[in-house]
Amino acid sequence: MNQPSTSTVETLYLDHHAWLRGWLQRRLDNSSDASDLAQDTFVSVISTGNASDIREPRPFLATIARRLLAHRHRRHLLETAYLEALAALPEASMPSPETRLIVIQVLQEIDQALDGLPPPVRQAFLLAQLEGLTYEQIATLLHISTSSVKQYLTRANRQCLFALTP
Repeated sequence: MNQPSTSTVETLYLDHHAWLRGWLQRRLDNSSDASDLAQDTFVSVISTGNASDIREPRPFLATIARRLLAHRHRRHLLETAYLEALAALPEASMPSPETRLIVIQVLQEIDQALDGLPPPVRQAFLLAQLEGLTYEQIATLLHISTSSVKQYLTRANRQCLFALTP
């Protein structure tokens, strides 16, 4: 991976960090979260190694920050849904805090793995895994053939396997 020069990243950061933080602050209405996401945006730029190739820094940074905001929002929805499901369990069935954290982390990894897939493929995977629907039931719901369901599930399973394998 090409690492950008320190001076390129430093210049980008110094010239645009305050703007990006303000841009995020207006969207989040929370200065701590805005600071965290601004830092995450610059970490993303550094990790891709393309800081020296950026022609329009603010639109570029805003695009990365929007993606990070979307990921943050999805993680929050996922965690909220899991915690709501846990609240419906009897206290004796409640997993330990460590188990809850592990499950949330795995759910986030699966969500991230599925992120690059087309919506119908994700939907078929979720219907099969979370709802326990058969190929025929999924095909009926999505108005596709059962062979398409099989292809979708194979693709989604492969995506998850590659994403979750160290």
